[in-house]
Amino acid sequence: MSTNASRKRAAAGNSVRSSKIRKPRKHVSEDEDSNDSTVSEQAQEQPQRSPSPIVDQPMIKLPEELLKTFYKTPGVLMIAGLVSWDLVAKRDNNPSKRSHPNLYTFHKFTDLKYRLIVSGCSSAHSVLVSEEGEVYTFGRNNCGQLGFGDTTTRNVPEIVPALKGQNIIHAATGRNHTLFVTDTGAVYACGDNKSGQCGVGSTTPQVLKPTRIRHTGAPIVKVGCGAEFSMILDCNGALHSFGLPEYGQLGHNTDGKYFVTSTKLSYHFETVPKHIALFFEKSKDGHISPVKDVDIVDFSCGNNHTVAIDSKKRAYSWGFGGFGRLGHAEQKDESVPRLIKYFDTQARGVRSVHCGATYSLAVNELGALFMFGQTKRTGEANMYPKPVQDLTGWNIRSIGTSNTSIVIAADDTLVAWGVAPTYGELGTGDINKSTARPREVSRMDGLNITQVTMGYSHTLLLCDDTAEEVKQKLANLPSFVP
Repeated sequence: MSTNASRKRAAAGNSVRSSKIRKPRKHVSEDEDSNDSTVSEQAQEQPQRSPSPIVDQPMIKLPEELLKTFYKTPGVLMIAGLVSWDLVAKRDNNPSKRSHPNLYTFHKFTDLKYRLIVSGCSSAHSVLVSEEGEVYTFGRNNCGQLGFGDTTTRNVPEIVPALKGQNIIHAATGRNHTLFVTDTGAVYACGDNKSGQCGVGSTTPQVLKPTRIRHTGAPIVKVGCGAEFSMILDCNGALHSFGLPEYGQLGHNTDGKYFVTSTKLSYHFETVPKHIALFFEKSKDGHISPVKDVDIVDFSCGNNHTVAIDSKKRAYSWGFGGFGRLGHAEQKDESVPRLIKYFDTQARGVRSVHCGATYSLAVNELGALFMFGQTKRTGEANMYPKPVQDLTGWNIRSIGTSNTSIVIAADDTLVAWGVAPTYGELGTGDINKSTARPREVSRMDGLNITQVTMGYSHTLLLCDDTAEEVKQKLANLPSFVP
């Protein structure tokens, strides 16, 4: 009798204790001024399994017509911004610790020509693909994101040995991880994998060499990376995601949170690609209905959100909702892709999307640029898509989005804007380092810029120098030799 009573008392005590759940301390991101958290440390204490390699199947090349769409005009590489890679996004950004001074104007960089340049809004590293499809990486390498099997930072682009001989058609970079796509539609990943963002079936903290992700479906044609998650698009228009689900950015209707103990929070990471099956729309009165026949054709990832467009030019967004970056006129996180109503009318269809850390850009069918979210950390945010009036009538060729800055190749020049702190990524010179309104970077006029990409605090450009006048202009620009 007494034993039963004591058992009941103990059970009652346990239930009281477990109901007093203290809120876990929010892990502060190491990002400068970051408003989005990164994975909590306790999440990393889970037992680790080493990645089991996926068996290399004989792969068939993608159709030649499709491959041709990836082979862009090769160009001369240029760089501006913060090039001391180990200081990027660090609060302790002491000028005396810089390995190289910031580049406040664009400099020619390396003698090779490249057909593809890739970085990301949370990245301190970049990927370059040569005319022949060989892949080079450079920048910060603290988690092995450059794919060399070590964690040594590279200031100069080097060919990735494990992918030598492969024809790389697309790539993406996250905060500390990288994805590569070959001409057979296979995806390789390397770098930080604490949240499963390398898709190799485990949460081994680091994948130091490019490893095939565990995807066995249709060939992949495009990849994207958020800070700690990844997104891949197959040739049938299906999106798959993996990595950190903290804000619903994986699109699987969950933020993946669970309590390990009464005070310890962790996440159910997706360690292999999982298909995003549902897309929905919400009417003004809050009625929710699924959107049918969604074939995704393009997408872009911010730190913790994604915007995608389908074959009918409709746009969807999901993930972290702060500052209105999802374009739904509210700051709610969305864990399932939600139709952006603003673009769902005649003549408002979306042609391309580009996500920065806390904002999104969309170009509509008529070539007009819209922005939602916020680039700066103060002032009003755009809670729904608003046209960027300063660029009305410009022919936009390529868009780069960073942590807080935007650089656009339009007509025959470069347009850039970003409020302080900037690091030279606008290329406007060291006197006017920042600008709140879009302005022309006049020294880049007539350089025939074909591609722009941005990291957290640097910008890369490609210039097509087939015309003699472009060659002459390039000859007068400085070179960066680390």
